[in-house]
Amino acid sequence: MKTIVYIEKNPVTGKCRFVSLELAYKAYTMMQEFNGEVLGVFVGDHLPEDADKLFHYGLDKLIYFTNENLKNLQSLAYKNIIEQIIRQEEPDIVLFGATHNGRDIAPLIASSLKTGLTADCTQLFIDDLEYKDEYKGKCLYQVRPAFGGNILATIITPDNRPMMATVREGVMSLPDTKLDKKGVMQEANIDFSMEWVRSEFLSVVPKKSTVNFGSKNIIVAGGAGVGSKENFDMLHKLAALLDAEVGASRAAVDFGYAEKARQIGQTGSVVRPKIYIAAGISGQIQHRAGMEESMKIIAINTDPNAPIFNISHKGIVGDVKDVIPKMIQMLREEE
Repeated sequence: MKTIVYIEKNPVTGKCRFVSLELAYKAYTMMQEFNGEVLGVFVGDHLPEDADKLFHYGLDKLIYFTNENLKNLQSLAYKNIIEQIIRQEEPDIVLFGATHNGRDIAPLIASSLKTGLTADCTQLFIDDLEYKDEYKGKCLYQVRPAFGGNILATIITPDNRPMMATVREGVMSLPDTKLDKKGVMQEANIDFSMEWVRSEFLSVVPKKSTVNFGSKNIIVAGGAGVGSKENFDMLHKLAALLDAEVGASRAAVDFGYAEKARQIGQTGSVVRPKIYIAAGISGQIQHRAGMEESMKIIAINTDPNAPIFNISHKGIVGDVKDVIPKMIQMLREEE
């Protein structure tokens, strides 16, 4: 078997996007059982500064095409270049990050290849499939939230190849230590036309966000039980003392207690901090899917039967409005 991973570069840092590393390692773990090959495909003005890092996460080969006119996403050009490489390599699986770029070009390529595409996957695995009499063999099972995150749908592409999916950043784990692995860089042998470049003056202004879950070891997340936007200020004060980031459940976002960028769960971000403090969060499956792999979960809830206690390492039965101020007071006394 063979898997291709679309590699992206962060336009601000010039380094590989985190989701590219996650997908490289996920592809590597899936291909191990079948002695399969993992290829990366990069298109842009120049390679990421840390392109060699990709081999330590499982890539066997990085195929790249660079041109100064491809600094920012040119949908038609990217689509045509990547499609040519896919047709040359004939992979079984093609994976994209569910980023702005990935969501743009993946469906264009899938349509041209006349194959299926599952968007915003949170799980991927390979298993046997017996479908009709026409196809029997290994198939990529693509799991994604559906109906507003209320169910998980498992989707397959039984008849067509390659099997394609976009995957959210943060949902695939990385190894504790990098792989002792070397790979090959290969320039793509494709036909390129400047007619595909619709504008030479395209520019991208990166959207700045004050929320960065990946940079913090601790996350303080609030749910509907926090009670109000004003009460959410307590979580920000606690987070400041802990050098933590503030997150929120979907219910808290829907009630207007926190902005959408802070949402954690199936329809938000997926996080794996060392410590996750769940304040006033009931712990429904949609939220648990975004944080249950945290190393240490501390739950605070007035309901002793709340589902969040089933996955928490430490539990406090109490009102957030009473517990959080006491935590803040204790931390300030220790300063």
